[in-house]
Amino acid sequence: MSLADRLAAARAREQGEEPPTPGRPSRARRAAPRDPFLDLKREVHQALLDTLGPQLYDARLTAEDLETRVRQTLQDVLGRGDRPLTPSDRTRLTQEIADDILGYGPLEPFLRDPDVTEIMVNGHDTVYVERAGRLHEADAHFADDDHLRRTIDKIVARVGRRVDEANPMVDARLPDGSRINAVIPPLAVDGPLLTVRKFSTDPFTADDLVALGTMTQSVAAFLQAAVAARLNILVSGGTGAGKTTTLNVLSAFIPDGERIITIEDAAELQLHQRHVLRLESRPPNIEGRGEVRIRDLVRNALRMRPDRIVVGEVRDAAALDMLQAMNTGHDGSISTVHANSPRDSLTRVETMVLMAGVDLPVRAVREQVASALDLVVHQERGRDGVRRITHVTEVTGIDGETVLCQDLFVHEHRGGDETDAGHLRPTGAHPACAARLERAGLRTDSLALAFEGLRR
Repeated sequence: MSLADRLAAARAREQGEEPPTPGRPSRARRAAPRDPFLDLKREVHQALLDTLGPQLYDARLTAEDLETRVRQTLQDVLGRGDRPLTPSDRTRLTQEIADDILGYGPLEPFLRDPDVTEIMVNGHDTVYVERAGRLHEADAHFADDDHLRRTIDKIVARVGRRVDEANPMVDARLPDGSRINAVIPPLAVDGPLLTVRKFSTDPFTADDLVALGTMTQSVAAFLQAAVAARLNILVSGGTGAGKTTTLNVLSAFIPDGERIITIEDAAELQLHQRHVLRLESRPPNIEGRGEVRIRDLVRNALRMRPDRIVVGEVRDAAALDMLQAMNTGHDGSISTVHANSPRDSLTRVETMVLMAGVDLPVRAVREQVASALDLVVHQERGRDGVRRITHVTEVTGIDGETVLCQDLFVHEHRGGDETDAGHLRPTGAHPACAARLERAGLRTDSLALAFEGLRR
């Protein structure tokens, strides 16, 4: 290290900052606020473990019985202490220690909060949450990196996974359906990182999305008719744009009595039809064996006599199998893909098909895409945090080597302000799929509303 580097490091330490390291600028060190009850919590926590012991891991105890015993023991242990505590302090200590023993520590209040949709732990001293599409720094922290690491270990252990230096990254699904991602050192340079995308126990309906401004009533009616007429639909958008929510709503439009197979990395879809079969991919075990990919599940689903195949997300060579399914009699399939626009989503599908390693000319792939897909529903999250459908685009065919598309609905901003809600307006283009909708006998009020919206 040069003299200048040593002087810069000394100056950073004097100012309470982390000294700069190669590839990373210095930043102010944010020490977690000192918990005045930290030592007492550790003593009570240990006393609780000594008192209950194996009861904490007794599989014969229900969750309610275990919680009752833990809270009663906590009251007894705190009552034996020689430190005076106010009723509010006693309640706070009881809740925090119970959360650590029975749940996930400082994360528990946010897991219980229905308004929180995502929890992001950027280190033991920094926690962010998402509410209504906006990020807020939370008044919560872990005692240290070890505390955060114990919480991560508890989360992944409950779903039969592990995270260590040999496997420093993990994706998993909690029993309630919430998705978690954890990264630990040495990959996470500044300490363990944890992201939790919460699972809604009460799934959104089409009316909910209309009320939230995600789509209009006429778009909802058109999409309902499209699903009933067995059009193949691709939902596109960026991370956190609400693709899975929209996919769940579209899947709910599938008529009862059809055999539906859902294929996901983490089972999130909540369908209320009676004939639903849910498949979930599996990562490799610690020995690198036993992996079951989305592509494997799509292939297997074709042997299960499906009426509809719903793929949670296509992100690799599974795109080829999905297109083949759509082109071989499995109409009405629905999936999602990460993309920045409807046109980009078609290009991404084309690229993922080529990832399958099949020696196909580009034109043949594009013909497959144009033949398989009927609609692209593109969604974005605005600066105001609202997730909106911005395009409903129809795939009309192929001309030469170009896949032809036409927009049926486009979101227009009022003025030039991107935070303005604007409106999802029909373009006036007549859908090429209108004949399919009519042949399906969909002369209902909702379909009339959809076509009325398109004519305006």
